[in-house]
Amino acid sequence: MAQSRKVRISNSTLNQYGTRVLTEGVDMEQFKKNPILLWMHSRAWGGRKDDVLPIGSVANIQIEGDDITGELVFDEKDEFAMKLAQKWDDGILKMVSPNLNIIAMDEDPSLALPGQTRATVTKSKLIELSVVDIGGNDDNMVLSKDGKQLKLSEGGEGIDIPLLSSSSNNKKEEKKMEFKTIALKLGLPETATENEILGKITILLGFQTANETLRQEKEQLQLAGITNVVDAAIAERKILADKKDHFITLGKTAGIESLKLTFEAMSSVAKPTNIIGGAAGSVVLAGAENWKKLSEVPADKMEDLRTNDTPTYIKLYEAEYGIKCII
Repeated sequence: MAQSRKVRISNSTLNQYGTRVLTEGVDMEQFKKNPILLWMHSRAWGGRKDDVLPIGSVANIQIEGDDITGELVFDEKDEFAMKLAQKWDDGILKMVSPNLNIIAMDEDPSLALPGQTRATVTKSKLIELSVVDIGGNDDNMVLSKDGKQLKLSEGGEGIDIPLLSSSSNNKKEEKKMEFKTIALKLGLPETATENEILGKITILLGFQTANETLRQEKEQLQLAGITNVVDAAIAERKILADKKDHFITLGKTAGIESLKLTFEAMSSVAKPTNIIGGAAGSVVLAGAENWKKLSEVPADKMEDLRTNDTPTYIKLYEAEYGIKCII
């Protein structure tokens, strides 16, 4: 005869599912008639050579206080079962797991233990017991309903055990606290409704869009002003045209007022003809004596006239517009 091994099959403590199975509600009559012992809740369905057949049975099933207990009896004629028996006797395998089919549940908080989050299983039926290698906790078990194993993973399939109303209330309270915090940060009273909060957020988003538009318009105006100042400096021959981008970048960094001060401190670039003929603006251009007013000056001569023959430019300007030009 194989040595028996006494185990706790189930009790009413809190389990890995956040629920508990009342010992007094467990129906064991069918299991006592067929006290099958499996390995890892695995049944041989396909008749394959590698199928794991039942490894034994459970004897002396009884209730001791809140515990349902029994003794493991391994099949001595099954080589695999005897390997498991040896590992059990050696203390390598230590856990069993009952398969309990749920018949009835109760969400009454008075039945719940501290830390319990789901309804209490008040009635169930013991289907089989398995030796397992790693259990979910000290009171490891598999719950099922109508033959379908229960899964409580997020988005998983299976029979769901309802959350206790206290857990639902806790979530509602947490949501209320979140709304309260958001409302206060938005400058609303803590009693603000969800629609009021969303309305305030919509307004703030509108302000954000308007501010971004104003910022872009301001940048465009600043760039236009800087560009005008740089173009004026080029016209006055204070900088060369190929340096335009450099001074525009400088204006963006230092500001337009700083850029203006920089140009005011710079002198116009004198042409060699200015130096040969004397001071800038004192060279008389050829053909100037034939021009009676500014509109008669050829376009390609206008800048040269203004820079190198200032007196003639002033005279022709006054003849054209009737006012004296100050350069």
